[in-house]
Amino acid sequence: MPEAIDAIESVHHIGMSVASLQAALDFWEGFLGSPARWTTVLDHPYLSRVVGYPGIAIKAAFVDLPGGGVIELLDYQAVERNTNDDATANPGNVHLCLKVSDARAAWQRAVSCGARPISPDGPVAIDGGPNIGAQAAYLRIHDGITLELFQTPSKAATS
Repeated sequence: MPEAIDAIESVHHIGMSVASLQAALDFWEGFLGSPARWTTVLDHPYLSRVVGYPGIAIKAAFVDLPGGGVIELLDYQAVERNTNDDATANPGNVHLCLKVSDARAAWQRAVSCGARPISPDGPVAIDGGPNIGAQAAYLRIHDGITLELFQTPSKAATS
């Protein structure tokens, strides 16, 4: 196994390409209960070199996550875009997992903000593996993105 690289410090942000910046903000601001840190149009020449689209303009927003971390919402303008299949089994599909203190309450809030639950009954108790005693739920949010809510097991459940 190769050695770890000392230059990597931490995750800076998680980027999500979206069909509508406003629709994505409606979900995240409603779910998290706070406004985006900033919204802007990114159109500086360097950006074309970074993302590989000449003359690109991207409507963008940064949304702070509780406990640290940032979601960067990116609405690419004036380029052809295709919707990804939201099947979690497809190679290349990723999901965002948020650690929550109350999976049921977070699930209900996400659903009230427009998320579509995978399990209609809410969070599922994990009864095997390294997370036994935890609860988890997958939900589809804007653009077919999968949001996982994960509540760690209580000390009583693991002893």
